[in-house]
Amino acid sequence: MKGLVMVLGGLTLILSIGLAWADEVALTVYNQDFALVREVRSIELSKGTETVRFKDVAARIDPTSVRFKSLTAPDQVLILEQNYEYDLVSSGKLLQKYLDRQIRLLAKEERFYEGTLLSAADDLIIQDSSGQIKIIKAKEVQVLEFPQLPEGLITRPTLVWLLDSQRSGKHETEVSYLTDGVNWHAEYVAAINEDDTRLELGGWVSLDNRSGATYRDAKLKLVAGEVHRVRAAPRFPEGRGLAMDVAGKGVPQFEEKAFFEYHMYTLNRPATVKDNQIKQLTLFPNADVRVKKILTYNGVQDGSKVRINLEFKNNKQNGLGIPLPQGKLRVYKKDEDQSLQFVGEDLIDHTPKDEKVRVFLGNAFDIVGERKQVEYRKITDRSREETYELKLRNHKEESVEVVVVEGLWGDWKITSFTHDHRKKDSRTVEFPLLVPGDGETVLKYSVRFRW
Repeated sequence: MKGLVMVLGGLTLILSIGLAWADEVALTVYNQDFALVREVRSIELSKGTETVRFKDVAARIDPTSVRFKSLTAPDQVLILEQNYEYDLVSSGKLLQKYLDRQIRLLAKEERFYEGTLLSAADDLIIQDSSGQIKIIKAKEVQVLEFPQLPEGLITRPTLVWLLDSQRSGKHETEVSYLTDGVNWHAEYVAAINEDDTRLELGGWVSLDNRSGATYRDAKLKLVAGEVHRVRAAPRFPEGRGLAMDVAGKGVPQFEEKAFFEYHMYTLNRPATVKDNQIKQLTLFPNADVRVKKILTYNGVQDGSKVRINLEFKNNKQNGLGIPLPQGKLRVYKKDEDQSLQFVGEDLIDHTPKDEKVRVFLGNAFDIVGERKQVEYRKITDRSREETYELKLRNHKEESVEVVVVEGLWGDWKITSFTHDHRKKDSRTVEFPLLVPGDGETVLKYSVRFRW
């Protein structure tokens, strides 16, 4: 058998393993921390019953989701039994498997020992061919040599099938399964212009693989939406650490299409997704987006704070017009030195094309609101009238528009007002107010409630 030297926790182990890679890999990743893996591999089958080992599957596979078939002769290959083996080799497991068996080891100062392993609980105790018992301190051991990998231990998670084939020879086989530990999310980066009217907006996809497997030259698809799953499958240990692989900007890399009641984004080239890696890919090239800055004041919700929002429409006229997956949108702006500075971020929801996107960036520093109830009058046992006064003070030199948002309840009617208003919905009314530079605007209105 072919030997391999492994170093585990400072201990060198000589083992025997084989490698096998898929001929074709397709990876469909859902934004709920799972993925569908589809692999095509060529295998040689003999006629009759045979055991086939399928290595390099994800460590966090759901074994109950596995689907196997021969593409060459689908009606002539029958699965009699399937097993998922995940008892991975380690120095401790190897030593336990070799109790009462022959081992050979190299200690410090080039001292060799050979004999039957009696114990590996702490130090190593072996009995040589003359019957002499020797204790070797674990910290003294440099190399442990084993003639073969014991039965039941494997180097990688493996699917094992017992097949009954009516056709011998080479078969193209397809295996698909679900695995946890693969996730993706969208991220957006925007730079706003000097007068806050346009955004340079770019979209990225961050793909996080902690499934315990590497997918080489995979056909990559991403599904956006909320797919229902019944969480009954066992979960297996996660990998350690993460590497970072950042893709550069470029032409569109993903093709978007509706799929069932979700949306699918297909990468137009193969991509290798390594285990324990975050890969970033351009979702769409930078778009020049027309945007509106909207200041809002909701005194009940925000006290004296005035919120800063940016709003744009996801349409073709804005260089967009594709369904935008849920993700974080970060906004930057150039200062007087032409250096980009961070001005806020927000999480946008899944947004279909031709819908509006509103992003909350933070609270205005120089604009302050004040809200109080100034009158209350009971009309009947089932109606009353309330009067509110709202003040907005602007400490900037230029005037600003602030939209005052008031939440109402029951059957309501505004009976008097100092400024025009618009009914947003059955429970919300908005008052657009112009607040002069270094000045104040006072809104007063009365509302009658019935129930």
